[in-house]
Amino acid sequence: MRKTLPVSDTVQELTDRIAAAVKQHGGGSSDFDLNPGTVLPEGRRLRPAGVLVPVTIASGSPQLILTKRSSALKHHPGQIAFPGGKVDATDKDACAAALREAWEEIGLPQDMPEIIGCLPEHETVTGFSVTPVVAVIRDRFDERPEAGEVAEVFSVPLAHVLKLENYIIESRRWRGTRRRYYTVPYGPYYIWGATARMLRGLAARMEEQCG
Repeated sequence: MRKTLPVSDTVQELTDRIAAAVKQHGGGSSDFDLNPGTVLPEGRRLRPAGVLVPVTIASGSPQLILTKRSSALKHHPGQIAFPGGKVDATDKDACAAALREAWEEIGLPQDMPEIIGCLPEHETVTGFSVTPVVAVIRDRFDERPEAGEVAEVFSVPLAHVLKLENYIIESRRWRGTRRRYYTVPYGPYYIWGATARMLRGLAARMEEQCG
């Protein structure tokens, strides 16, 4: 049974600021932002995808819901990710894909998220054009990790990922070259790559909106 909790003025003000930040004009991002020397294939075709950036205020303290992918997966095992995936033929758009995937991956009812808006698209090294769909969740729900794909569903304080000073640039060897990327660690969770880059984009917009 769902239980709706009261939302404080502070939380409401925060959601209003997020909405204003999302509406700002600006270009997209990519996994290559910190690697300007990367040569991308001409005429490449990106596959559309949608991820949900779910901010829950059910406890009164804004939290960002994330997943840890199963270590048994072939692609990106054990990595931290948003609920989401590629746009299927049955999906109306990237927003619909994000809501469907969130239901399948973590058991989030599709009618529960209140969509605030979408951040600019993010291009990944795996050939996807990802639309981050920002949403607020006011009610509690029973988290249900998808067996075989999601090892864990967890939350981090939204304030942590909205502070630009919490982002670190790191690097590693990838396909014969050194690749640089953003990270925003929290406790035992190593949030990096596309997830961290999209979150940093939101954090930058929030800072600009507040300034």
